[in-house]
Amino acid sequence: MAVESAEADASSVTSMVPQPDKVMRIATMTQKLLDEIKAAPLDDPSRRRLGEAYATSIEELKSGLDPKLAEELERITEPFGEGATPSDAELRVAQAQLVGWLEGLFQGIQTAIFAQQMAARAQLEQMRRALPPGVHPEQGQQQPGPQQGPGPGMYL
Repeated sequence: MAVESAEADASSVTSMVPQPDKVMRIATMTQKLLDEIKAAPLDDPSRRRLGEAYATSIEELKSGLDPKLAEELERITEPFGEGATPSDAELRVAQAQLVGWLEGLFQGIQTAIFAQQMAARAQLEQMRRALPPGVHPEQGQQQPGPQQGPGPGMYL
């Protein structure tokens, strides 16, 4: 059934990020670093430090992700050369790439959650349609309406 398929897809996507709070913190930090890189030129020690922060961010992100997503992240991010100080442009490109990947990840999760909500809504509607006429789903009692058979009261 399509409802069950959508629910399974949504739960599989959201389970790919077992530590969403950690991923969100690192994503926010990465965005702030990108803003800093754009704001002013950096000297060698600053660029070196940002290169280290980038590498650490990647490792921390991988620990908060499902192995499949961690592999994908590993494939798209290339480390800077060992001992080499990255240029401002290299830092900007690397940070922007990481921010873009994280935004795509968040959009995927939001889409999965939306699909899950729509599937739940469709399932609820399906359950409501399966109820006999006159039964109110929240109360489980019959609604007042035309009565069949004898009504209450005394008959002579």
